[in-house]
Amino acid sequence: MSLLQSVVPTCFKETIIVPVPKKTKILCLNDYRPVALTSTIMKCFEWLVKSFITSSIPDSLDPLQFAYRPNRSTEDAIALTLHTALSHLDQRDTYVRMLFIDYSSAFNTIVPSKLVTKLRDLGLNSALCDWILNFLTGRPQAVRMGSTTSSTLTLNTGAPQGCVLSPLLYSLFTHDCVATHSSNTIVKFADDTTVIGLITSDNETAYREEVRALTSWCQDNNLHLNVSKTKELIVDFRRRQREEHAPLSINGTTVERVNSFRFLGVHISEDLTWTHHTDFITKSARQRLFFLRRLRRLNMDSRILCSFYRCTIERILTGCITAWYSSCTGW
Repeated sequence: MSLLQSVVPTCFKETIIVPVPKKTKILCLNDYRPVALTSTIMKCFEWLVKSFITSSIPDSLDPLQFAYRPNRSTEDAIALTLHTALSHLDQRDTYVRMLFIDYSSAFNTIVPSKLVTKLRDLGLNSALCDWILNFLTGRPQAVRMGSTTSSTLTLNTGAPQGCVLSPLLYSLFTHDCVATHSSNTIVKFADDTTVIGLITSDNETAYREEVRALTSWCQDNNLHLNVSKTKELIVDFRRRQREEHAPLSINGTTVERVNSFRFLGVHISEDLTWTHHTDFITKSARQRLFFLRRLRRLNMDSRILCSFYRCTIERILTGCITAWYSSCTGW
């Protein structure tokens, strides 16, 4: 009945927000991640709707959006990014600028009416689009800290972070965010967006115009660029770099240039070596080996030890291994 009438009962839309710390030391409210707790029935309902939407996505959807697409993963996004950069660097007098975009509360800024318009353009069922619009509007929300719960506020924007449908809806909302110049590539994995500028003969005009176009697109779609957390990586192997690379500015703020950046779980360095990444994962694995030794001293069953190893240590060592292991020079 809910799908037929395109109406979601208000009791199913009630949300409790639980702030979860993103950092060990909390300095401001932005150091918390707002996780939405919704009804169990609604979560089951969302899984059904999500499966239907995924099966209905047209093949014409942006191929560089790697989230919630069949047979695609973070490894594919990383491999494409590296392949694009390395293929360009094989040519003379070239270098690559990578801009790693960070949005402020991306899911919470979605405008439901704009989202539904885009979903209709993609060919989704009109009744389903109306259901999604009703699902995202008129949502009672309260915040809970410990045993204290705030008063209720009704929201009509955004998709609750922690809901099953939110990442998929965000991916569809940004499907029209594509590169406007052939020398640039925009790689997306849900709200992780990377602009790859292929520069030849120090001509950065197309790259800088691409960044301005992306900034304008964000303003039109109510997405807020967090310039302080947006980083840029420059890969330049030319023996004689003509001059220091001019910094990039967004909305009057200079973007920080970094030597290494963690992209979808993999550390990419400006020299495209994997020393920093392998050092990071071996350090993380060693920290977890301590707990494995403690379990062994307690004479835990070998099956439990094996499961613990696979879930907490092997998972780290093999994460996105197809993208970096073949280029590794040491362990």
